[in-house]
Order: sequence, then structure tokens, then C-alpha cells
Amino acid sequence: MKIPYSRQWIDNQDLREVEKVLKSDFITQGPKIDEFETEISRYVNSSYCIAVNSATSALHLACLALGLKKGDLFWTSPISFVASANCGIYCGAEVDFVDIHEDTFNIDVYSLEKKLHKAKTIGRLPKVIIPVHMAGQSSDAKKIYELVKPYNIKIIEDASHSIGGTYNNKKIGSCKFSDVTVFSFHPVKIITSGEGGAIVTNNKNIFNKVRLLRSHGINKNPKLFNNKNYEDWHYEQIELGFNYRITDIQASLGISQLKKIDVFIEKRNELAQKYYSMLKDQPLYLPVILDNVKSSFHLYIIRVKDKKKHKTLFDYLRQNGILVNLHYIPIHLHPYYKKLGFKKGMFPKSEKYYSQAMSIPIFPQLKNFEQEFICEKIQEVISK
Repeated sequence: MKIPYSRQWIDNQDLREVEKVLKSDFITQGPKIDEFETEISRYVNSSYCIAVNSATSALHLACLALGLKKGDLFWTSPISFVASANCGIYCGAEVDFVDIHEDTFNIDVYSLEKKLHKAKTIGRLPKVIIPVHMAGQSSDAKKIYELVKPYNIKIIEDASHSIGGTYNNKKIGSCKFSDVTVFSFHPVKIITSGEGGAIVTNNKNIFNKVRLLRSHGINKNPKLFNNKNYEDWHYEQIELGFNYRITDIQASLGISQLKKIDVFIEKRNELAQKYYSMLKDQPLYLPVILDNVKSSFHLYIIRVKDKKKHKTLFDYLRQNGILVNLHYIPIHLHPYYKKLGFKKGMFPKSEKYYSQAMSIPIFPQLKNFEQEFICEKIQEVISK
């Protein structure tokens, strides 16, 4: 028996929708992309959406649209996939990190407040901050917004884990406290389009900029042509853009998946509650979800109180076919980031988290007997 930490749920309806597109006139750059974008905006209550080929591309385009460039500084969390930091470096900007809160694994607002005061004192404030909604739980978006607003710092919510979650009873992605929100549709995420991502915003200028950069910086709208004496074949590259396009095949799968998202979220929350019930008396730290948040539970992360048992438990579970994972190695500890000057000890809460954390399986198709088996194997190690 092999139990992954997460996996996609593809049903016959998904297959039928993809097949329709494969038999249609457009398998890319067609009408399904607009439809997917409209449905995402409707679901999260944003004004605009641009679908792209990955969340990494979405983060990069968001940074560019907000004007991040060489000489600028941006901040993010050390506990995330490296894309949350790489995206700004792609723009030539410098990265720094804000340590996490031990309970939520998100940016700690008290650490952020101290870091902002220090940055103001030395005259080195960030242009952009990228809070990560780790494991599906929203960061304290309102507090972060209130802290950075006086400094005119732009906010990109990295919500790669958290489509379908809520903050203050509003869908993550409504952009009430941010300029941009980014989603991921990788197969292990809440919904999937195979690979894929999306950018949502309420700012029309950001929307237009991202849409242009998504496809080589090419404009085909005659109203915006520099050359007013154009022929029917005319188009103009007006920015240095990229090929970050998503296909109609992927969009059709995403549309079908989006119809089931609330079912997926409820199932994940049910599984999380079962874990709480079965593991509450064990020597573990279990996820803490804030009262004003509904998590999508992309991940269910336990932390082992006895650090000496951390690797033992990880190895034992994998030996028994439970394919646990560790999300994530702190970004500043990777060799590339050490070359940029980051060192062990700079973000102690993130490093402590890394020494304890483990993602155990959670996905809608997880069976009761599988969940019971997982908990039994955990107890066999940590109860000794």
C-alpha cells in the first residue's frame, strides 16, 4: 500500500470536458481560457483574472506588473516553496525574509512590524511583500495590510495552497487586503488543471499589464497600435514578455474541477478533524487554525515535539508506504540563497519548524482505514 501526501481527484466529468476540447477547433488560445478566468473571478469575487501555465509564472508576472526591478527589495516567508522568493529575483530585485509564527507557519506580524521599523530607520524598505498562505490557511492579511500601507508597500498574496479558503468570511482571492493574489493548479493542490496558475486582482492596470506580458508582450488590439496605417495581419510587440500561456485543454479541466471545489474543501476539513481527534493525545503539535479563517487544508502538517524522533518517524512512515513529505526546507538554507549571504540562525522560528514538521497524507479520496493506519504508525514511533 502506498499513500501519497496528496493527489489529484479526476472523475469522468473531468475526462469528458477535456475530450470535448480535444475534439474542438481550439486546444490553446481559445474560448475556454476566458471561461476559466471568468469562473475563477466569480468564485473568489475578484474583478479580474489571468490564467497562466504555473503559479511560478503568476508570481513572476505579478512582480513585474507591480514594477519590481533591479535595486528594489522584496520580502517573503522562509517557509514556502522557492518560487515565492525566486519570482522577485527574476526581476533583478533583492530578497529578504520575515520569520514565521510558530502556530500558523505564516509570516509573524510582530516580526514584520519590528522589521519594518528597522527598515525605515536604515532607509531600506521593501517595494513588495509576498505573504504565503501556508498549507491553506490565510496569513493575517488585514494586519499585514495595515502595517505596510503607510510605507506604500505592494502586496502579492501567494495563495498557491489556499484557493477555496476564507479570511474574515471572504474568499481568499477577493484582494481586499492586497494588490494581487496568486493561485496554483498543480495536481497536488486543491483543484488542478494539470499544471497551471492564475493571478487575480481588482486593479485594471495590473490586469492589462499581466495579460500583455503573459504572451510575449504582443498587442493585437488596433486601438493600441503605434502604427495607425495597419493591415489585417498587423500586431505589435510593445513589451518584452513571455510565453506563460495556459491551454484550453488545461482550462477545461480547471473549469470542471472548480465546480467541485467546495466538495473538496469540505472533505479536506473533515479529514483534518479526524486527524485532530485521533492524534490529539499524542506528543505532537497539531495545526492551529485561527477563528477568522477557514483553511483549504492543502497540507496537514504535524510537528514532533521530540526532535530526536523526527527523522525516525519520517523514515518509518515511508517504510510503511506512507509517503509523508516535508514542506519546506527554509528557503534561506538552500545553497543558492546562502551564496546571497543568508545563514543558518537568521530565522530561528523557521529553522525550528523545519526540525519538527512533517506533512501527512490529506486528499479527498483518503479512506478511513488509510487514515487509521497512518495514525497507528505515527503512534508506534512517538508513543515509545
